[in-house]
Amino acid sequence: MSIPTTADETTTLRAFLDHFRDTLRRQCAGVGADGLAWTLPPATMTLGGMLKHLTFVEQWWFSIVLHGDEPSGIWVDVDWEADEDWDWHSAVDDSPDQLRTWLDEAIATSDRLVDEALARGEGLDVLAARERRGGPVSLRWILVHMVEEYARHCGHADLIRESIDGATDL
Repeated sequence: MSIPTTADETTTLRAFLDHFRDTLRRQCAGVGADGLAWTLPPATMTLGGMLKHLTFVEQWWFSIVLHGDEPSGIWVDVDWEADEDWDWHSAVDDSPDQLRTWLDEAIATSDRLVDEALARGEGLDVLAARERRGGPVSLRWILVHMVEEYARHCGHADLIRESIDGATDL
């Protein structure tokens, strides 16, 4: 996918987000359960944990924060107080296909929710239903944050994937 260089702000932000979503998918493609559970010590981060974490992040920002919905699916009964990194830690118990499916479904839902927010007619200035740290947050901020979130984790994924099988041109 090519990121347009002369598009409007909304198209540009969404294209960058899609680019990094696709990058993460490529970095995890063809990696089985052992590889998705692989760590690069001393870090405990895994590709599987990253897939599950970003599944949660998609729901958090676009469903829970932007639209004010309650957690749904696998996130309903999570005891975040018992393990604030449950998404990262529990991924080892999930199959590679399930982790990929959850992320794909979360991304599709997020895209639909962004479309719904944009349909309000306020563009990127539309404010989320929930505040962040006591203040309003715009759809623009959420999209920029999501680009940053994915870009940072794609850097992590590069290192982990290379340590698994030497793959570097993903």
